[in-house]
Amino acid sequence: MRKNNNSALTTEQKVMKGYKAYCGVVTATALMLSVGVTAFAAPATDPLAVVNNLSEFIFGLIRAIGMILLGFGIVQVGLSLKSHDPSQRANGFLTLAGGIIITFTKEILTMITGG
Repeated sequence: MRKNNNSALTTEQKVMKGYKAYCGVVTATALMLSVGVTAFAAPATDPLAVVNNLSEFIFGLIRAIGMILLGFGIVQVGLSLKSHDPSQRANGFLTLAGGIIITFTKEILTMITGG
């Protein structure tokens, strides 16, 4: 067996390299945004403020997960358009829709409850 010594990357390798870089940037951004949430200590006499702070923190984490799914859905749709794969395109649009719903969960719940 002869080994290919050609150091040029194929198109598929370039796409995968770019995809890995994009995933790394999205993951790093999501981690920086979720870790940077400021949690102020509430006075001991106001337990409602503690619950509100915890709620804000949890919804912030949910929003970060939604953003990751949103980015992944965009990448899936883009790759499916390039490869003309209808099943991958359907999965990409479903992931995109799920990411949008998860990202805006707090606003959707506020709109449903009328608060």
